[in-house]
Amino acid sequence: MARGKVQLKRIENPVHRQVTFCKRRAGLLKKAKELSVLCDAEIGLVIFSAHGKLYELATKGSMQGLIEKYLKFTRGTQPEAITEPRPLVMVCFFS
Repeated sequence: MARGKVQLKRIENPVHRQVTFCKRRAGLLKKAKELSVLCDAEIGLVIFSAHGKLYELATKGSMQGLIEKYLKFTRGTQPEAITEPRPLVMVCFFS
């Protein structure tokens, strides 16, 4: 039996919303770990909950190391006219 399509809209019931957040967060972390193992990829994932709690995953090394590698990699691609540092773009946010 196939599952129905999930409507992509905010879940109004706070209990259901929290349960869905926990399940989907766990699924996202699992997929990121699988991708890292199967494809030998370095993955950094940052999730902030609606209550401001931080969840992060760095598959190789530390999150700080991945952020530094990202900044080092992207600084070489900036136009020279821009003197301000580039803002860090996070991979994923869930609320």
